[in-house]
Amino acid sequence: MRRKLAINRLRERADLGPELVAQFVERYRSPIIEGQNATFLFLGHADEVFVRHRVVGLPDPLPMKRIGETDLWAATCDLPAGSRVEYQLETRRGDHYERFNDPLNERVAHSPMGSSSVCAGEGYHVPSWAVPDPETRPGDLIEHRMRSKALRREQQMLIYTPARFNPVLRYPLLIVHDGPEYVQFSAMKTVLDNLIHRLDIAPMIVAFVPPHDRLREYANNAPHARFLARELLPMLEEAYPLVESPLGRCLMGASFGGVASVTTGVRYPGVFGSMLIQSASLAFTDIGQDHGGGPAFDPVVKFVNRYRAKPTRFTERLYMSCGIYEPLITPNRSMVSVFREVGITVKYEENRDGHNWDNWRDRLQSGLSWLYPGPQKYVYE
Repeated sequence: MRRKLAINRLRERADLGPELVAQFVERYRSPIIEGQNATFLFLGHADEVFVRHRVVGLPDPLPMKRIGETDLWAATCDLPAGSRVEYQLETRRGDHYERFNDPLNERVAHSPMGSSSVCAGEGYHVPSWAVPDPETRPGDLIEHRMRSKALRREQQMLIYTPARFNPVLRYPLLIVHDGPEYVQFSAMKTVLDNLIHRLDIAPMIVAFVPPHDRLREYANNAPHARFLARELLPMLEEAYPLVESPLGRCLMGASFGGVASVTTGVRYPGVFGSMLIQSASLAFTDIGQDHGGGPAFDPVVKFVNRYRAKPTRFTERLYMSCGIYEPLITPNRSMVSVFREVGITVKYEENRDGHNWDNWRDRLQSGLSWLYPGPQKYVYE
């Protein structure tokens, strides 16, 4: 016989009161993971309490119910094994609403927009290669500036060179959109150090490039593409011993950064023979013009609609990943067949996560090791 959830056993207690609730909260904290169920808790006075999230398939806000006459609130939802969900709580007291991280949950994820609490389902764990390893020899990360005629400004970036860098060898090149964010929020330098140390990926040169006006520059912007293909790439080829084949050059990005990678490839086909895009904002419309993304998506939708009508082979290998719980899952699934039909070799993976930096971090080993596997390094010529 299946055991009742802990919160339901609490509801049935005849001696339900503040002392019992305090003991319950101290024992279980929040959220309570029981098989494929997650129960969120809040302890405090409020008129209403909600779980706020961006999980497609769950109501948002997810209302919590008060347990008896106590100040404990709870909400239970399905959470398949391996799931990872970011969320916050929201309370209403009269006309005042307040939104905050779960005070009963120590797990927190960070992003440029702030932080969120993390609910991890059974089977999910932070990959070992995503945390610092004292046995790993670190690579170097240096600041670099260059003047861009295309962008009409000075462009900053971070450039990574692997441990034991040898100028006699030739290295694959990875150019990362939203580069500093990948370093800060997806621990990408740590990931690179560990994966290279473990021989999961080839040693590589990585340029972490930040945008100036992200939504404009990443939405099929000709100056941005020209900067990457005609200015940044030649500068890096002159400064570092890089693999000369297009297969050894990879553009990478998440969300709008994924759009910037694809649109650059389409503008300069064959220059970047490899690409890695995560949760790419490849929105499109089949009927009408209402894509629901707001004005920032207008040039993206125009580009994707045009590309779907007349697709071209702009790269040789493309790794794609997307979270099942994010709205972009449908357009990403749809674009896989479009890319494959023109002869692009595509590896596509889905996971039970959302549109966030930890999700993108957790896919780095899979994507990078497929594009540049360690045991076969330096074979891209």
